[in-house]
Amino acid sequence: MSFLIRVQLPDSPGTLGAVATALGTVGADILSVDVVERGGGVAIDDLVVELPSGRLPDALITAAESVEGVEVDAVRPYAGVLDTHRELELVEEIAAQPKCGLDILAEGVPRIIRAGWSLVVKYTDDGVRTLASSSAAPEAPITNLPWLPLERATVLDSEDSWIPETWQELGTELAATPLGKPDKALLVARPGGPMFRAAEVARLAHFAGIVSVVLDS
Repeated sequence: MSFLIRVQLPDSPGTLGAVATALGTVGADILSVDVVERGGGVAIDDLVVELPSGRLPDALITAAESVEGVEVDAVRPYAGVLDTHRELELVEEIAAQPKCGLDILAEGVPRIIRAGWSLVVKYTDDGVRTLASSSAAPEAPITNLPWLPLERATVLDSEDSWIPETWQELGTELAATPLGKPDKALLVARPGGPMFRAAEVARLAHFAGIVSVVLDS
């Protein structure tokens, strides 16, 4: 089974290699590594690893944190394909089918930023409308999004009163970015975390800006 493990580690030569060696001692095979954020002598990395059948994911935490200065932010099952360069491919797909563009965006963006699901929502005088949703998104309609209209990309407080109880029970981390205009937004969620980092939010905003131009929204 594959897992996505997010680690904070000293941004120094050899540390990532030491983590890889430690994970290898529990039989974990690293499939890919993505640098999420770097600064202040610390790096945030996402590692997709494959763990042999019968091994518990807790073993990944113990192994990684056996390396001095390393902390594990989150571990969760991961069935997606880690491809941090898929933005262009998705933009091309949206441009080729603009009538379905929002649906393609909602389905594709969780794979780019390793989220669980996403929605495209719009604020109107009659309330909130869901314009598109990914296949894994909650089916219950959302009627209250007090942060809309939205001026800039942001991480949302996962304990705000508007958040449905089922989302809170799953420890859902949320981020949103305007999609062309402040009254339309792309909402992305990670049930169980990890939290969205500043670099990820900036990446989300940049991508949404490109898509909004393509769709002229």
